[in-house]
Amino acid sequence: MSKKSITATDLFLGVLAILLISVSFYQTWIGLEQIFGPASFVIALVLSLLLLFLCWMLRAAKIDGRSITSLIWIYIFIASFCFISNFNALYTRFMRTDIYTQELRDINESFNSLETNIQSKLSYKYNKEITQNIEIKKKQLMDQIKDPGNKGVGDRSKSLIRDIEKLTGQKIDFLTAVGSDYDDLAERMGRQIDNMLTDLSPDERDLKTDVNNAVLKWNKKIQELLLLSKDDKDAMAQGLIDESLTEYNKLGNRAHSVLGEDKFKFEPLFSKTQDVGKIGYAFDHAIKNFGMYQFVVLAGCILLDFVIVIIILLVTDADRGIKNTTSVFNNKRSGTTLIPR
Repeated sequence: MSKKSITATDLFLGVLAILLISVSFYQTWIGLEQIFGPASFVIALVLSLLLLFLCWMLRAAKIDGRSITSLIWIYIFIASFCFISNFNALYTRFMRTDIYTQELRDINESFNSLETNIQSKLSYKYNKEITQNIEIKKKQLMDQIKDPGNKGVGDRSKSLIRDIEKLTGQKIDFLTAVGSDYDDLAERMGRQIDNMLTDLSPDERDLKTDVNNAVLKWNKKIQELLLLSKDDKDAMAQGLIDESLTEYNKLGNRAHSVLGEDKFKFEPLFSKTQDVGKIGYAFDHAIKNFGMYQFVVLAGCILLDFVIVIIILLVTDADRGIKNTTSVFNNKRSGTTLIPR
C-alpha cells in the first residue's frame, strides 16, 4: 500500500479516523480516571494509537486482498475497553443531573412515607378519617399563622380553629406570639392540637414533632435545590443527599426504638449516587432506567469506536492493489512470427 499514491479516500479516512479516535481518546481518559488515576492518560493514549494503527492495517490488508478476520477481532477487543470507558464518561456527564434529581425526589418521597408510617403506628383518640381531616386542618392553620401576608391568628386561622374544634369536640386555646416569632407560635399551636389527638408518651410526642419538622425542612431544601442551575445542582446535590439520608436514618432508628420492633420496622437508606462516575454504576443505572437518553448515549459510544472500521471496510476496494497487474490471458505478442515449413 505504501507504494501506491495517496487518494482522496485515503485522506478522508485518515482525517475521519483521527477525529473519531481523538474524541474517543479524551473520553477514555476521563472514563478510566476513577480506576487508574493519572496513569489513565497514558493508557488511553496507547489504546487510541493502537486503534489508529489497526485501522491502517485493516485498509492495507483489504487493498492487498489479504485476510482481515484476525485484525477485526483484535480491533474489537481493544475498542471494547475504549467503549466501556467512553460510555462511563459520556453517561456520567450527560445524566449526572438527572441521576441526582431522581435521587433527591426519591428521598423526598421516603421522608413523606416515613411520616405517614410513623403516624399510622401512633395511638389516636379518633378514627382514621377524622384524624386525617384534623391533620390537614392543623397543617393549614400552621401555614396560615406563618403566612407573611397575614401573620398570626387572623380570621382565616380562627375559621380553621373552629373547624378543628368541631371535629375534636374540644376547645383550642388561642396562643400568642412571643415578640414576632410566628414560626414558634405555629409550632406551639400544632403541638396543642397533637396533644388533643393522641394518647402519646413524651417520647412518642417528640418523635412525631421531629418527624413532621424534618419532612417540612427537607421538602423545602430539596425543592429549592431542584430550582437551581444544572452546575449548582451537580455541585451541591451529593452533600444534600448525604445530609438528608443521615437525618432520615436517625429518625427511622429512633422510631424503631420508641415504637418497638413489633410496631415499626425500619430499613436504613443509603446513597445510590456515591458511585456516580464509576463504570459499574453507569451501566447498572442505564440498564435499570433504559430509555431514549440511554439509547442515544449507547449508540453514540458505539459509533465513536466502531463506525470508522465499518466505513473502511465498506469503501476500500479489494482490487485496488491488483487492478494494474497484467494478465497472461490478455498479453499479446508483437513482432514477426516464424511459421516453419
